[in-house]
Amino acid sequence: MSVLAHVDAGKTTLSEAMLYTCGSIRTLGRVDHKSSFLDTGDIERSRGITVFSKTAMLEYGELSLCLLDTPGHVDFSPEAERCLSVSDCALLVISGSDGVQAHTETLWRLLKKRGVPCFIFVTKTDLATADPDGVMAELRRRFGDSFLDFNERPTDEALALCDETLLDRYMETGAVTDGDIAALIQNRKLFPVLFGSGLKLTNIDRLMELLALYTVQPDYGLDFGARVIKILRDSKGSRLTLMKLTGGRLSLRDTLRYVDASYDVHEEKVTELRIYSGAKYEKTDCVLPGGVCAVKGLSASFSGQGFGFEADAPSPELEPVMEYAVRLLRDTDPVTALEKLRTLEDEEPSLHLVWKPQTKEIGIRLMGKMQTEVIVSEAKQRFDLDISIDRGSVMYRETILAPVTGAGHFEPLRHYAEVHLELSPLPVGEGLEFTTRCAEDALDRNWQRLILSQLAESELAGVLTGSPITDMRISLIAGRAHLKHTEGGDFREAAHRALRQALMKSQSRLLEPWYDFRLEVPSECIGRAIGDLRDMSADFESEVGEENVSVISGVCPVSEMSDYAGELASYTGGRGRLTLKVKGYLPCHNEREVVERIGYDPASDPANTADSVFCSHGAGRTVSWELADEYMHIDTGAGRETAAPEPRLRRYSIDDRELEAILEREFGPIRRREYGTVRTDTRCDEGFVPSPKDERLIIDGYNLIFGWDEMNELAKTDLGLARERLIDRLCSYAAFKNCEPVLVFDGYKVKGGEGERDRVGRLRIAYTKENETADMYIEKLADEIGSNMAVKVVTNDSLIRLSALRSGVLRMPVKEFVNELLFAEEHMAGYGNGKTRN
Repeated sequence: MSVLAHVDAGKTTLSEAMLYTCGSIRTLGRVDHKSSFLDTGDIERSRGITVFSKTAMLEYGELSLCLLDTPGHVDFSPEAERCLSVSDCALLVISGSDGVQAHTETLWRLLKKRGVPCFIFVTKTDLATADPDGVMAELRRRFGDSFLDFNERPTDEALALCDETLLDRYMETGAVTDGDIAALIQNRKLFPVLFGSGLKLTNIDRLMELLALYTVQPDYGLDFGARVIKILRDSKGSRLTLMKLTGGRLSLRDTLRYVDASYDVHEEKVTELRIYSGAKYEKTDCVLPGGVCAVKGLSASFSGQGFGFEADAPSPELEPVMEYAVRLLRDTDPVTALEKLRTLEDEEPSLHLVWKPQTKEIGIRLMGKMQTEVIVSEAKQRFDLDISIDRGSVMYRETILAPVTGAGHFEPLRHYAEVHLELSPLPVGEGLEFTTRCAEDALDRNWQRLILSQLAESELAGVLTGSPITDMRISLIAGRAHLKHTEGGDFREAAHRALRQALMKSQSRLLEPWYDFRLEVPSECIGRAIGDLRDMSADFESEVGEENVSVISGVCPVSEMSDYAGELASYTGGRGRLTLKVKGYLPCHNEREVVERIGYDPASDPANTADSVFCSHGAGRTVSWELADEYMHIDTGAGRETAAPEPRLRRYSIDDRELEAILEREFGPIRRREYGTVRTDTRCDEGFVPSPKDERLIIDGYNLIFGWDEMNELAKTDLGLARERLIDRLCSYAAFKNCEPVLVFDGYKVKGGEGERDRVGRLRIAYTKENETADMYIEKLADEIGSNMAVKVVTNDSLIRLSALRSGVLRMPVKEFVNELLFAEEHMAGYGNGKTRN
């Protein structure tokens, strides 16, 4: 059962009272004394609010409940929403003094959307400012007539009026049973309301009686199912997956097979099961359906993930609309800081981190200012990382006004893919929809699924400001693969180029987040309020208010109204009241001004190019998006296709001696070994084929270290040792595969660094100079040799964007390369044990 409330409503105090009444805790803690059982974090106790959701077990008679105490502050509402996705029922707490607040309405909307049965507890009724009758009237006025006072059992007639079928039965029998009441609550036709005080323990026994009488236990099946509530870490840093079982059972040492957020398959063993109550826990060997447990042993699970028959939970309805800049207060490597902050993002997905490679800066998307304080505190406490977070800016979105088509072609040496897309506008708030109208005899179904999934898992940038696109249908209308030369990454490149070309052709519109607002001001201040709203480009109308109070409601851009609460308090003497909730993205009220201020040039964004790559004379040639349609191999307009391209012979524009001269200039002359020659076999056992000499591998060293779990763990204690281990293993890999990779280490922040070049065996090593980043060096080298060789760059998409990719240089994810290296090491070990090559 989730416990929900607006901030400062008294939710944690009520949860504490429930635990105390049920005997789960022996001492009644208090939030104001910083001694509550559930709020254990430093920032929670210092601020007196719940920041992280907690679980607590309680029993009352035959009732056994797992209580989920959720954050009440609006900035942490996505976490409360995730708790609702696993809740069989909810307890909504309302302050008797404050009544229904803006966040109460938000929570009520989420409860209704998810169909969660709900009990209401109006607390703080012991205060002189409390107005129980007013709260009940407000609940009925805003949410309907299904609220009944359950301090005493309502009359059967009042209960029967909640449902027509029950009313007919009541007219025949003259009675309403407890089972009837439970069914009404379960079907959200009745919402019991209690009035009391968590601090004074008033009516807590009555609340527990109602929960014991009227909560309905779901029918759990035998098949295994579970859903992840959140990711957390214990005091030792161990990663734990908090999940609820919705079917079957989970035992210690069970193996779970699941797909992570990157669509990689994992099979991992459950090494520990914990049942948490507050900060304390007990270990167990088995968890039954309905139980909430923390599972140790899962390395890539994520919040909202479904296991077994459970599907993943839908994305939270409440998402950040502000982006902030993270400033490093000490001389800390930004990539290292990013990796540490990724841990917090893992635990709280709404803290979306954004890496900006050109400036090596970190952006973070948050719900609001309160979250910034939490991030700063957690970074210092857990990682000894001193950061500050600058004032936020609004996050924009982009859409299109009319259908448009786009095509993308990707054909560097030994690669081939072509994709044609159609983009159509959707109604406001619909997000992105991905479909296909491509015939399977033209492009295999698996390729089509790959194209759509790769588009769906990316944040796709628009062309006005580089902001993410939304509210459009993206349809695959044609595509082509080559029998020998097409890889999955080729379609990713072609699809993104097709999307980008369509956007460059389209008439785009900028969107911004808007608030739904309700403004209450003293009648004498109404003129000032209306003037302010007009200045803020609000669309509004007046409502009927109480005596001497004027009410205005409407919509207004977030960018204009986000700081208005303080100004309102000033000119109304604290008597004004502003209620805000994010309505969604609507057309930007000052589009031209925003576009000019941001100054985004879509044609100069190397990470989001609209240009295509075609094969010419054995090498990839970039064709600008304006001319690319003339070169496409599929004519979607007339339905005519050119013949499938035959494999082309590689032709060099420079010979191998010139190419070797380039590399010698960078890394010095090649020192041949006198005691033997490198083997050049083209086959080995189990089909392992060494790389051809005309394929060049460039590796971002620190990117590989921090993206490889084994090396990353070593780097945490000794980065220099991790670097040496990596060099040793790459040397062996290079010798075995008969290749000459280039390993680049970032010396960007090395004061006075002039850059160094080294060579160990077949491995060339470059240390960049001061103010030269690894990606800058890689881009320069790849651009110089990429037109004559098949170049792969080992890097992670989230860390480096290379403009050299526009010319057909391929990006190889770290995980893929690590798997290849480990595969090679297995074969090397086999040769040492007596295996020979065929």
